[in-house]
Amino acid sequence: MPKTKIKYICQGCGYESPKWMGKCPGCHQWNTMTEEKEKMVSSRHSIGQSSVKKKSKPESITAIESREEMRIPTDMPELNRVLGGGIVPGSLVLIGGDPGIGKSTLLLQVSSQLAKKPLKVLYVSGEESTRQTKLRADRLGIDVEDLFVMAETNLQEVANVIDEMNPGLVIIDSIQTVYQEEISSAPGSVSQVRECTGHLMRIAKGKGIPIFIVGHVTKEGAIAGPRLLEHMVDTVLYFEGERHHTYRILRSVKNRFGSTHEMGIFEMKEQGLQEVTNPSEIFLEERSQGVAGSTVVASMEGTRPVLVEIQALISPASFGNPRRMATGLDHNRVPLLMAVLEKRAGLLLQNQDAYVKVAGGMKLDEPAIDLAVAISIASSFRDQPTRPDDILVGEVGLTGEVRRVSRIEQRIQEAAKLGFKRAIVPEKNLSGWTQPSSIEIIGVRSVQEALQITLGGA
Repeated sequence: MPKTKIKYICQGCGYESPKWMGKCPGCHQWNTMTEEKEKMVSSRHSIGQSSVKKKSKPESITAIESREEMRIPTDMPELNRVLGGGIVPGSLVLIGGDPGIGKSTLLLQVSSQLAKKPLKVLYVSGEESTRQTKLRADRLGIDVEDLFVMAETNLQEVANVIDEMNPGLVIIDSIQTVYQEEISSAPGSVSQVRECTGHLMRIAKGKGIPIFIVGHVTKEGAIAGPRLLEHMVDTVLYFEGERHHTYRILRSVKNRFGSTHEMGIFEMKEQGLQEVTNPSEIFLEERSQGVAGSTVVASMEGTRPVLVEIQALISPASFGNPRRMATGLDHNRVPLLMAVLEKRAGLLLQNQDAYVKVAGGMKLDEPAIDLAVAISIASSFRDQPTRPDDILVGEVGLTGEVRRVSRIEQRIQEAAKLGFKRAIVPEKNLSGWTQPSSIEIIGVRSVQEALQITLGGA
């Protein structure tokens, strides 16, 4: 008989311990260790099992056939872009997001599109009944015969249905609700999530069926459960956005079949999610003209250039320690750039509060936005607006130099397409590409030169 062993597992990071602890040593969270029972298999039994398994043999990498992965395109080019060109058969895709953000709506729309191909689609809902799913489908105008809905949380029953149907796509909504009977812990625990994901991965790879699984997120925004969950799947997508706003951003943070950090933008309407083909216009449509502290930067989201407004507000500090706040970018970048402006450009910012924001709810983490942030801070400090048709791109070093950035041609072409007349870029980026005739391109070597051009020096 297999022995039963009691262990304590952190529900946040998956740390295991033989005894209960109030604070997890792995993620340093309190009251996350829960008791779970594990059945131990004898070594003799395990040796017998391993001897039955088919052994794999190493192959020379030159003898392995290389072929391009076949993809199943959807009717959403934005989703195809994030996935790297379409859905790869046999892939396991994890999509996470806040409750009510639109994950189920997106997957139900994708299911109906693929069911019209025609392709059998199995939608397994562990949180809603089939009648509730039907109500959402009626609201979205979905009426397809090859879309099958199933309300089940037992993973073995789901696996049996997959064997009988052999569908072209399976959606599990969500992974925290399904369970395996062999594991004594509750659904949503670390053991259940890990084992259920592993079982679905074997189904996807063995049968060549693409499987989408929905994952809950914690209050910090990360996918709930052990970090191992993100390592097991092929693709990790995050569905972001404010619930009180209509725009949603689908972001890829891991993709074994395409580039990472791709982004797709959707708008939530009564008929469901609709694609936004030109996101730069959306992020700039409410920009104020002739206001100090506002600049526009051309940022790259994967292979797509996006123009975003950077806003800065500099005001005298009321207390001893000035405040430095940032929304949409790294908060450590603001005091760094302010120190560069104070040391290299002579701006007295040490007694000023600074508030910097990326307008439109975007999150930018590339160094190419440094020059735009620095000019926004200087513009607000001097209360002097920049030209509304200026665009800035460049990384700022600690010595005040402006360093080259990648994909400058795509950034400038996007700016020229939206009617910008002047671009301030690093001088090292001026050569090696064809410059558009509709926009003036000025190369700068330092922050002082950029300030002289945009704000006229002192």
